[in-house]
Amino acid sequence: MLLTQIMKKSSIVVPLVSTAKDDVITELVDVIASNGILKDRDMVLDSVLMREQTRSTGIGSGIAIPHGKSRGVEELAMAIGIAKNPIEFDSIDGKGVTIVVLLVSPAGQTGPHIQALAKISRLMLDEAFRTQLQEAGSADELYELIRAKESE
Repeated sequence: MLLTQIMKKSSIVVPLVSTAKDDVITELVDVIASNGILKDRDMVLDSVLMREQTRSTGIGSGIAIPHGKSRGVEELAMAIGIAKNPIEFDSIDGKGVTIVVLLVSPAGQTGPHIQALAKISRLMLDEAFRTQLQEAGSADELYELIRAKESE
């Protein structure tokens, strides 16, 4: 699975406007909704926010991967946002987040959802790559960084 197959350039926000956790999640859900991918934006947003209340998706090293499954989406969808300044995300390492990758999938698609989460996690293990993402100046640049990394 390639993330560039499920992510659209128009679902990349550089830089994020929002500076608070729930607002960032809303901003990224809205960017996916603006691409016409969601059947029910509110249902998708509720599922991601409810998942976040269960346990923070701030995985450390400046990364958060908020995600959820919902009947409000028919296909796996992804958005990425880069924050200018760290955002409090209740991360496991206690540090703020600058890279936020939102993933939503249909309620009945566990396999592709888990595969995408694993792929995102593997890419983010590379500290140099994370730094490149954080320094990206545009959505096009960030998309090309991910495309190149997946081609390695």
